[in-house]
Amino acid sequence: MTSRTPIDEFKRSLASATKAISGEPEMEVSFGGDVAGIVRDQIMLPSLPPKPKPAQIAKARGEADGLALRLALHDKFTHAKNQPSTGPARAVFEAMEQARIEALGGKHLAGLGDNLMASLSARAERKGYDKPDIAKDDNSFAEAVGLYAREVLTGRKLPESCNGIMSAWRMEIDAKAAPQMEALKNLLDNQQDFGRSVRDLIQDFDLGEDLADPNEDEDSDEETSENEEDQQPDQTPDTPQEEQQGQTEVSDADAQEDDSAEPQDMVDAENIDGESDDSDQTPNPNAQRPQPTNLPDPYTVYSTKHDEVIKAEELCETEELDRLRGYLDGHMAGLSSVIARLANRLQRRLLAQQQRSWTFDLEEGMLDTARLTRVIIDPMSALTFKEEKETDFRDTVVTILIDNSGSMRGRPIMVAAVCADIMARTLERCGVKAEILGFTTRAWKGGRSFQDWMAAGKPPMPGRLNDLRHIIYKSADMPWRRAKRNLGLMMREGLLKENIDGEALEWAYRRLMARPEQRRIMMVISDGAPVDDATQSQNKTGMLESHLRMVIDKIENRSEVELVAIGIGHDVTRWYKRAVTIMDVEQLGGAMTEKLAELFDDASGRR
Repeated sequence: MTSRTPIDEFKRSLASATKAISGEPEMEVSFGGDVAGIVRDQIMLPSLPPKPKPAQIAKARGEADGLALRLALHDKFTHAKNQPSTGPARAVFEAMEQARIEALGGKHLAGLGDNLMASLSARAERKGYDKPDIAKDDNSFAEAVGLYAREVLTGRKLPESCNGIMSAWRMEIDAKAAPQMEALKNLLDNQQDFGRSVRDLIQDFDLGEDLADPNEDEDSDEETSENEEDQQPDQTPDTPQEEQQGQTEVSDADAQEDDSAEPQDMVDAENIDGESDDSDQTPNPNAQRPQPTNLPDPYTVYSTKHDEVIKAEELCETEELDRLRGYLDGHMAGLSSVIARLANRLQRRLLAQQQRSWTFDLEEGMLDTARLTRVIIDPMSALTFKEEKETDFRDTVVTILIDNSGSMRGRPIMVAAVCADIMARTLERCGVKAEILGFTTRAWKGGRSFQDWMAAGKPPMPGRLNDLRHIIYKSADMPWRRAKRNLGLMMREGLLKENIDGEALEWAYRRLMARPEQRRIMMVISDGAPVDDATQSQNKTGMLESHLRMVIDKIENRSEVELVAIGIGHDVTRWYKRAVTIMDVEQLGGAMTEKLAELFDDASGRR
């Protein structure tokens, strides 16, 4: 049994504490990525170095505590009733609610309060809040109000890394809201009353134009509910849009990749949803997003300048790849033997189809010894030669495209990496070229493209708003022995983020079509539908899924590429004609073997 390292013990303890604080003992806690957040029914915490410094440990604890408190003390339904629909008012409301949660959580637990302050200090330093020349705009104002509220509600002095932003805004906030902030101390336990008081505070900040008329809302609540029950019996009027669309939540940490050249503004899940440019149109609080239609708009991309296609070895140092590969091998030793047996069975089936075929009576080539008797009988006869025919079977390339999204974290991505590794080795032995590709995004909830879109004034229906990351683990011409270590990259914490399947299939398809082989096969391994919260929150519902269907239809019906899909706990048969769904990830090796065998058996039958 492998002994636990100190960092493993810390992660285990932190996960247990997070579950206890949140009141969700069944909630999964995982480490990876660059942002602390709640992603598809699991708490995700940023990865830690093997030997973290005390400040990094305190920051990790603070981010975990912040998410746990939000689960325990925040009610989305109450929040949605009081939340302004758009603009700076909404940002202030969000900052005040987070301040309430953290103040209430740290009220009786001094250690938890220390952790939250450590996390706040790290975030403020990363975003440059210590600089005296910070820009005075709507974003920095909302941040300053939230920081001011934390100071008042918790009774704790803000860290020095907040001095720059507070020196820019403190006097203005003091003049307009000091008494109201003090009064909010008595409302920490009541989210409904706290939210209403914050709406009054927002009016004191001269942001009342962003608020819907609360009296009008109260008068029309009953009528609205009746109308919605008649028109949409399956929907609850007060259900927030985040719940309906499966939105994730992120902490106050940046939703940016860790290799960003410059600090980026926070991308908060609550702020992503429903924001739009200021206009004369009155927002409908019961329909913040466009309703789905049967005819979605054409798929568009806001920007491609931050997308990347990168080799695995360029994302990680060689020593780290070796370590990750060793980690993969160590955890999957038992499974590897099972998959290897299946692969050997596939190899025997493939080699059995490669029956030798010869062309005889040639003037050059390999000497045909079976016809030497002619020379003995008639010495004037010329020697005859033969040549082995090339089989169609060998003129084949297989692409294995693996979903590298966050939901694959853990055992699914381990099994997928091992299966792809062994299958590529098996195909190579049989003379079949194979490449292994992966697809994810560079950031959670929108990357630099999202920031560019915000800076451009948030034009409506922008299209895809995240930055793609397409990874080449093994190219078709690379020998397996050289690509072996690259598969370990899938074990790297922080790699797996969101998945935009349609564009990934198009990328893999273009690579296949550029190959010289006559037969081209693509195998897709995925555990869910396309998900990118930034894109889905700002475009028509179903845009990513519609695009995926279009790409699949193009490949299956209007190209020579043979497409097969394997879904892990996700029904892919509704997307792909040739597909199989497995409910247990341990079945992946067998499913890949059978599907490849079926394809080659079909080819043998055609010949």
